[in-house]
Amino acid sequence: MLRTIELDPGTWLQHDSAWLEPEEADRLLSDLVAEVRWEERPIYAFGKAIMQPRLIGWAGDLPYRYSGQTLPPRAWTPALRRLHAAVEEATGQRFNHAMLNRYRDGNDHVSMHADNEPELGQDPIIASVSLGATRRFVIQFKRKRGRKRSYRLRHGSLLVMGGSFQHRWRHAVPRDPACEAERVNITFRLLHGPPGWRAPAEHRSMPEGEAQP
Repeated sequence: MLRTIELDPGTWLQHDSAWLEPEEADRLLSDLVAEVRWEERPIYAFGKAIMQPRLIGWAGDLPYRYSGQTLPPRAWTPALRRLHAAVEEATGQRFNHAMLNRYRDGNDHVSMHADNEPELGQDPIIASVSLGATRRFVIQFKRKRGRKRSYRLRHGSLLVMGGSFQHRWRHAVPRDPACEAERVNITFRLLHGPPGWRAPAEHRSMPEGEAQP
């Protein structure tokens, strides 16, 4: 069952460390590793191309742009389609895009970031399923250094980020040199339009704590 963790007023996580039965999680991991078209792709920062320290895959009917790269539409694999339906049922949310990160061992990681692209809308809800090796999920409040929390995401767990989380917090999966096993993480999100989409002005509001430009 999903347990709600209140981080700030209007900012929350939900977590179920045993959302999938071990046998089901094992089968899903095996199916995704076999079915998904895995790629090593660069991101662009400060005008430079940097290879991502992990493999990625994705599925969805709309293109998705982040860190200077655009992922074109790609069909859902059978295993992804099954997982998509189960996550929507568990969360009561609608999603139309899946992003997959494959951490080959503890040297693969993702740095601190927020999933706050305009096409995700004002307060996106993002659901994340973890398979394989247990890895640390670290979150940090944007406005106060040192205010961090850490969660261990286990095989078969489900984590949901909601409210103003993407505006007020950042998150990362840091390196873990002691980890020799692989992990696959699948994040589901709702894209409201293609890259560059903006919400109608009457529906926009500044998140609490954010300054006007």
